[in-house]
Amino acid sequence: MAQTSSIHYEPVAEIGGGAYGTVYKARNTESGQFVALKSVRVQTDQNGLPISTVREVALLRRLEQFDHPNVVRLMDVCATQRSDQETKVTLVFEHVDQDLKTYLEKAPPAGLSQECIKDMMKQLLCGLVFLHSNCVIHRDLKPENILVTSQGQIKLADFGLARIYSLTLWYRPPEVLLQSSYASPVDVWSTGCIFAEMFRRNRCTNCVPSFPTCLSVIGLPSEEEWPSNVTLSRKTFRPVPPRPITEVVPEIDSQGVQLLLKMLTFDPFERISAVNALEHQYFKDEETATETTK
Repeated sequence: MAQTSSIHYEPVAEIGGGAYGTVYKARNTESGQFVALKSVRVQTDQNGLPISTVREVALLRRLEQFDHPNVVRLMDVCATQRSDQETKVTLVFEHVDQDLKTYLEKAPPAGLSQECIKDMMKQLLCGLVFLHSNCVIHRDLKPENILVTSQGQIKLADFGLARIYSLTLWYRPPEVLLQSSYASPVDVWSTGCIFAEMFRRNRCTNCVPSFPTCLSVIGLPSEEEWPSNVTLSRKTFRPVPPRPITEVVPEIDSQGVQLLLKMLTFDPFERISAVNALEHQYFKDEETATETTK
C-alpha cells in the first residue's frame, strides 16, 4: 500500500464527518489542487494493518487505474500509526463541491426535469455497473455519497471501504433489515430509493427502515419469496396489498414506474441488476426521442 506524508495536504475546511472520522477539503501544498481527505481509524494488531483494509485499499487503487467518469478518483493513500493498536488511514480523493443531497436541496421549486433525472440515473447506474463488474459492492449508497460536478457529472464516492461502516438506515433493502445474507442487489435497492428521491427532492419516506412501511408500497411477499435463513417470520406482518407507486412518486412516467418497481423488488434474486437496469426501456425512450428530433 502506498504511503505518503500527510504534510503534503493542507486542510482548508471540514466538509463532513461521522463515526469513521472527519472529511476535509484540503489543498495539495505542492500543486495547489483541491482534494478531499477522508480518514479511517482502524484497529490493528502487532502485524500492522488488518488484511481486510489492505485488500480494500488495494482494490481502490486497482479501480483508480480505469479512471471511470462516474466514480470518484482515488489520488493518494496515507497511513499513520497512531499507537500499537490503531492506525489512521487517510484516503485522498479528487474534490467535488457538492453531493446529490445538496444538489436536490438547491433544485428550483418545480423540481428537476425528467431529462435531468434520467441523465443522472443513467450515470449513477453506469458507475454501479462498473463497481459490480469489478466485484465491488458499495453497501452505502445515498445522496450524500453521490457527488455532482458543476457540469452535472455524477461520481460515486465512499465505496470500497463501505464495509467498515454500517449501511445507512434510510436506504436499507429488505434482506439487510431481515439480517439475511446480501450481495450486489443491495446497491440496486438503494439506487431505487434515490431514484424516487430525485422526483420528491426529499427522503422517500416509504423506503425507510420501518419494514412495515416498505411493505405498504411493495406488498407482503409470498411465503415462497420470504427468506428461509431469517428469524423474523412472515406471519409477524399483516398482509397488505401493494400501494401504487404513483401515489409515492406522482411525477414519474410509466417506464420509470416499471424500472422503479424492478429495483424495489423484495426478492434480491429477482431484483433487476444494475446492468439490466441500464438497458431498461426507460432510458431507451430518451434515445428514441433524441433520434426523432434529429
